[in-house]
Amino acid sequence: MTQQPVVAPPVATSDKLDAAVLKVAGVVVLGAIMSILDVTVVSVALPTFQDEFDASYARVAWTMTAYTLALATVIPLSGWAADRFGTKRLYMVALALFTIGSVLCATADTIGQLIAYRVVQGLGGGMLMPIGMTIMTRAAGPHRIGRLMAVLGIPMLLGPIGGPILGGWLIDTASWHWIFLINLPIGLVALVYAQFALPKDNPEPSESFDFVGMLMLSPGLALFLYGVSSLPEAGTFADAKVLAPMLVGAALVVAFVLYSFRPRHPLLDLRLFANRNLTIASLTLFVFIIAFMGAGLLFPSYFLQVRGESTLAAGLLMAPQGIGAMITMPIAGTLADRVPVGRTVPFSLALIVLGFFTFTQLDADTSYLLLCGSLFVMGLGMGGTMMPIMTSALKTLNAQEVARGSTLVNILQQIGGSIGAAVMSVILTNELNGSRPIPGVTDPSGEPFTEAGLAIASQQRPELTQQLPVDPSIIDRGLDFAASSFANTFWVAFALVAATFIPALFLPRRREPSHLLDGEQPEQPKAPVVIH
Repeated sequence: MTQQPVVAPPVATSDKLDAAVLKVAGVVVLGAIMSILDVTVVSVALPTFQDEFDASYARVAWTMTAYTLALATVIPLSGWAADRFGTKRLYMVALALFTIGSVLCATADTIGQLIAYRVVQGLGGGMLMPIGMTIMTRAAGPHRIGRLMAVLGIPMLLGPIGGPILGGWLIDTASWHWIFLINLPIGLVALVYAQFALPKDNPEPSESFDFVGMLMLSPGLALFLYGVSSLPEAGTFADAKVLAPMLVGAALVVAFVLYSFRPRHPLLDLRLFANRNLTIASLTLFVFIIAFMGAGLLFPSYFLQVRGESTLAAGLLMAPQGIGAMITMPIAGTLADRVPVGRTVPFSLALIVLGFFTFTQLDADTSYLLLCGSLFVMGLGMGGTMMPIMTSALKTLNAQEVARGSTLVNILQQIGGSIGAAVMSVILTNELNGSRPIPGVTDPSGEPFTEAGLAIASQQRPELTQQLPVDPSIIDRGLDFAASSFANTFWVAFALVAATFIPALFLPRRREPSHLLDGEQPEQPKAPVVIH
């Protein structure tokens, strides 16, 4: 059967971000806001789920784990599906699936139903980011991708900050159902917006689906991340619940890696790593995400557990980080299109390290002015780090490689984020468990209270200090120990951020070759470009 030729789409050459490109960016940002905010908003609601469904923390934590596993399952399919069905069609399906899943979550009557509906949400959410990045890259052209990625970076960096604020406000003023129902109007607007703003694409089936690769990679990623997600509850890698799925998942992923170079069109195209820019940028991003996502959990936890702040107040205290990122992100996006990222990213990393150091010196009453100032400096650095690195990763890929490159980058983000969150949680838990037990004082489950454990519990429930026969000095000592535990954990995150300098030194320091450079007119092909 003769294949129909697929003509490569024209590449935009204008240096300005025109209205058509900004409309496309608006659609993608709406989808990113829904999927990223949803993760952090739900994390705030876990205690509410415990009370509402009369379930243990381990049980309700599956509302997070199920979503993560669904993401891991569907992300590898995104690159092939985008080429097969078209980015516009697939993006609208992902939006619809995520919105439907959100409404279903709001109707859940049991924790089991909520977990199942979170899987539906995750199947849609997993496609939103890689397909959105593909759409934006193709719309902007490689010479403007930095500025467009800076736009996409706003929800990616502000999600961990805005989520606790929005979640706390919705739960306090309405009910937990609204952390899901809020996605309904946003999803409907995004669907209508996408119909009119996204350019029409007419894909022709040109690649066979890699079923063998899917049977290895998707369950492999899901099992590996399940093991990682079980780490905070188990507290050790030696636990069978952690080790068994991680080993089986890792074995399946390794098997896929060995297999992936055989088929012409593998599910995940690891041949793209032959592109040096993509490889170096991906490695830098992976190390950075582990530190960033891990520390992202620790900051609000310190305000909640040690300082006794409400969820809403903790979110507001994180706002300086978002403000700093919003200042530098547009500047970094413009620079990424004109200056090699190897010359700018190290300076941004230095700002993050500078701000981070404050948190390695925490105590129970560290000045909020100092902490907020440090978060602001870190935000300045983050705004100039994450999206320029992603820009470098995708900038030199041609139009046919963008969807597969976006899939690779998103998988690395998902794995790095899960590892960072799990490792930091385990380190902090082990640090806190080193606190001295209080003789004769037990928690509601009958376990002995440690000084740090009681101090943290009393910050959320002040009546405990009246109910239990405990000397107030024990609470003070417990808070000091808890603050020291956070500081020790921040040293690990600090070291990981510092380690990001190593791969960052190999980022391009000379102007990167791209599929189409600034001001360069595309060569007119004599015949259609056929994609087999």
